[in-house]
Order: sequence, then C-alpha cells, then structure tokens
Amino acid sequence: MTWQVSSFALLAVVLAAGFLWYERRRPPARVVGVVAVLAALAVVGRLAFAAIPNVKPTTDIVLFAGYALGSAPGFAVGAIGALASNVFLGQGPWTVWQMAAWGAVGVGGAVLAWATRGRELGRLELALYCGIAGLAFGAVMDVYQWTLAARQDLSTYLAIAATSLPYNIAHAVGNVAFCLVIGPVFIRSLRRYRSRFEASWPVSAPAVRRGAAGGAVAAAVAALALATGIATPAASPDQARAQTADTALSGSAQRAAAYLRRAQNRDGGFGSAPRQSSSQLVTGWAALGLAAARQSPRAVRKRPGRTVIAYLRRNSRSFDDVGELQRTMLVLRAAGVSPRRFAGVNLLARLRRGQRRDGSWQGNVAFTAFGLLALRATGEKPRAPRVSRAAAFLERARTGSGGWGVVPGGPPDVDDTGAVLQALAAAGRRRGAASRAGVVYLRAVQDPGGGWGQMEGRDPNSQSTAWAVQGLVAARAGLDSLAADPLEYLRSLQRRDGSIAYSETSDQTPVWATAQALAALQERPLPIPPVRRGRTAALTPAEVAAGAAPPEEEVGGPPAGLVLAGIAVALGASGLAVWALSNRGRTARRPG
Repeated sequence: MTWQVSSFALLAVVLAAGFLWYERRRPPARVVGVVAVLAALAVVGRLAFAAIPNVKPTTDIVLFAGYALGSAPGFAVGAIGALASNVFLGQGPWTVWQMAAWGAVGVGGAVLAWATRGRELGRLELALYCGIAGLAFGAVMDVYQWTLAARQDLSTYLAIAATSLPYNIAHAVGNVAFCLVIGPVFIRSLRRYRSRFEASWPVSAPAVRRGAAGGAVAAAVAALALATGIATPAASPDQARAQTADTALSGSAQRAAAYLRRAQNRDGGFGSAPRQSSSQLVTGWAALGLAAARQSPRAVRKRPGRTVIAYLRRNSRSFDDVGELQRTMLVLRAAGVSPRRFAGVNLLARLRRGQRRDGSWQGNVAFTAFGLLALRATGEKPRAPRVSRAAAFLERARTGSGGWGVVPGGPPDVDDTGAVLQALAAAGRRRGAASRAGVVYLRAVQDPGGGWGQMEGRDPNSQSTAWAVQGLVAARAGLDSLAADPLEYLRSLQRRDGSIAYSETSDQTPVWATAQALAALQERPLPIPPVRRGRTAALTPAEVAAGAAPPEEEVGGPPAGLVLAGIAVALGASGLAVWALSNRGRTARRPG
C-alpha cells in the first residue's frame, strides 16, 4: 500500500469515527442547529478572505466552538466547515486532510477549556492559543504535501515545511489578529447561547427550538443534609406544608411523575427523551421535578439500576462549570446530601470561589440567581454577606420594564425573571420593590391562554410557564389573581403517556419539559427542601396505571452523523481517484 492510499484510508477511518462519535453523543436538534450556524460562519469567513492567502478566521471560529461548546460540536464545525467551503474553493484530495485538521482544532479547543478548568482566558492568552492552532493546522497540511512527494523521509518533510513556512506564519498571525478583535466577545456569546439552550434556568428551550443557539446549563443546586446535622435554611410555611403533607399527588402530577420514573435509565440518569443516553443536565432537572413531587433523588431508581445520586457522583466531571455545579447542589439539597464532600469535591467552597466582588457569578443574572439559591440551600442565612451581595446585584440588574434578562439591563424574559423571583424570595426580599416589579412584569406578559412565552410576544410554552409559576409562588403573588390559570394551561399540554409537551406544536425534549412542568404543577419553587429517602423507592402499581401508555418514540430522519460519516468515506475514495488521475509530480500548495 502506498503512502497516498494508506493516508487517505486512515483519514477516512478517522473522519468516519469522528462523525460516529458525534452521533453517539445524540445531540438534540438545537445543538445540531448551533453546529450548522457555526460551520456556516466558518465557511463565510474563509470565503470572505479567500483573496489573502492563508489569512482567514476559520481556525479561530472552530477553536472557539470547541472551547465553548465541547469536543463533539467543535469537531463537527471544523470538519463540516472544510467540506462545505471547498464546494466553492475546489474539492480534491486535500479536503479530507483539511476536515481532519480543522476537526482536530475543534477538539483542541475543548481540551483547552478542560485544561484551564473553565477559567476565563484573557484576550492575549486566547490569541496565543489561536496562533498555535494555526501553526498546528499548517503542520498537518504539510504532512499531506509530504505524502505526495517522491520520498517520505525527514529531509523531504523539512523541505516542504520550509517552503510552506510563510503561509503558516501568515495563518498564525491572521488567527491572532482575528482573535484580538472578536475572540472574547465571540466566546462569551457562545457560552451565553449554550447556557440558554442547554438549559438551564433562563432559557427553557424556547430559544433553542427557535434556532437560537445555546447552551449550558442550568440551574441548580444544593443540598443540605438534615440527617448529618448541617443546618439548612428555614422553610417557608408553604414549603413546610408541602413537605409534611401526605396527600396524594393530583392526577396530572401523578401521571407526569410516573412518566419520568419510566424514562429513567439503568445508570440512574435521564436523557432528553426516553431511551436517550443520560446527561447531567437533564438528570438534574428530572431529579428536581421528582423531588417536587416528594420523590427522593436518593431513592428514585429503575430496578435493577442506580439512583440519581449515584449517577451524578459517577459522572461528576464538570463541576468547574458554574451551571453544573449549582444545579447539582440543588439536587443534593432535595436528596438531603451534604455538598461539602460530594464525589471528593467541596462544592460549597467551589461555589464561593466563583462569586465576584459585585456579588455575581460571571456577571450573569441566571448564574447569580442560582448561585444565591445554592448558598441558601447549604444553610447561608438571608443576611449573610454573600447572599446579600448576590441579592443586591440582582436587584440592580432589573430592567426598566420590571423583568430580568440574561445580563444586567438586557432584554427581559420570563425564564430569568422567574428564576430571580425565586432567588430574591430565598434571600428574604420577596416584599422588595424589585420583586414586586418582577411580579407586575410577569402578569403583564402572560398569554390569554394562561401560559407564558420566553419573551413578550412569543408563543407560550410549558418551560417558560413553569418558570413564571415558580417565581410567582415564591413571591407569594397568588396564582388566583392572574387573568388565566397557568396550571390549566400546563395540564392541557399533557399527553397520553403522562409527559407534558413543550408547546402545542412541539414535543421536543419531553423529559426535561415534563420535569420543569411537574415542579410548577406542585407549586414548588427552588430550593426544594429535603425529601425523605424512604419515599417512592420503586414505581408503584398506581403510577404504572396512571401512565400506562408507553413513552412515545421521537420521529426523525436518518442520523446526521451517520450521513456525514458516509460522506467522509466517500471523500476518501474520491480523493484517491483525484490523486490517481492527477500528475503525481504536482505538489501545488493546497487551497487556503
């Protein structure tokens, strides 16, 4: 086998494995949409600067994608961007090499985020890494040129590398320049979108399903174990009654809880839909929804299988992500588990280290709201300095319309407003002017049908409605005073299998939507008090009867990753054909 044949065969295998890996992650439609948008940006950036050899923002965009969204999306953005842009610039045997090289840059961005443990990189430091990525990309493409040479030895490679050095330096310098201009803003935008679509608190998936990118995560939070003697904040009278009441769940809530219990995987976690692989994000929300229905995360399990807490402990890889940290702490509180030593990490200490002097977490309204909830869940008093600073930041961040957005002064939305109202109530400020203004905002933007959209004028959905309900309950605003009953709106979205749809027209991420709606149906704001471990350790016959219909299958076309993997293999074969028909002596510089 010649160098050319073996190299193309290896690349075909690598690319196919990469796309299969991406598909194995089972990315939801919203993540696929973000990858498509970023790949399009990479293509446009490459075409716009095509007249300047090797100077273009493509490598930066791919690295930013991996850094902010993770290795699988980063790989997909790089590989797809190379393939799509060469439709205009010219396909050839170099395409598969560019796909592999830029895909590796995307994975490298994720490795950089892991190595820096979520620390926000400065503009110059980020630009340095972009320059290094440009040189690494050039080194890979030099290997491609080397495979076409008459001999494959060190002296030949060095000769090729010396010839291409000016191009590679231009690539690296261009990367540094582009990063200095757009880098930090680009990454902050991606992370904000990630937190909005991946979930979390503010963003219920509306933005996601509307094509807005998003990301990461969520809300969360934390735990205190009465059993271990660690002090927990005093529950409000409403929470105390809900915790001690032994009355049965309503029919809708019972069916929703039964649906969630059936959707649990044997590893203890939950996926976005039944039979999808588990994720920390959806598992956290499912645990909080079930805890609102008085089902302890320490007891919920599919027999035989692990509990939710066991899953979180075994998969605790991202506590450096502030949303992941806070959401996990909320789950631990509901389970009665101490956050001071969970999976070998003191979550409370890590949470405290992330708080800025102005009281916020990363200057983000949602992170600050859930950071405050996490502090209260671990026993911090309402007047404790950290709690007070966070509450003051939130009050200052309110917009003129009375609601809250993702960042201080940003466009208000229902999700963030509902989260902040819960945080202010936990800080003992439910009677303050800011809290009252938030209630007025929610009342003003309610849909006539009883639900809420993410923002004024948007179609209503179950997750934004859940945020609004929990916020109003926490502020003790009274649901009876609303123009329409939001709980009736949520019940109208319940399907035969017990799940609660995202909206009248969408059934996406049914586990996540059902979990948030369940907490609203129970009128349980965050943080949820500890639930006795003995409750509902197994699915009861009544729950089975309440939701007898099997979970509905999601309908979709062929997996995007598998299709792209096929394209990658076909490219490898076409590359061999192109090479075989071309003049072997030609070693023209690959297109930039």
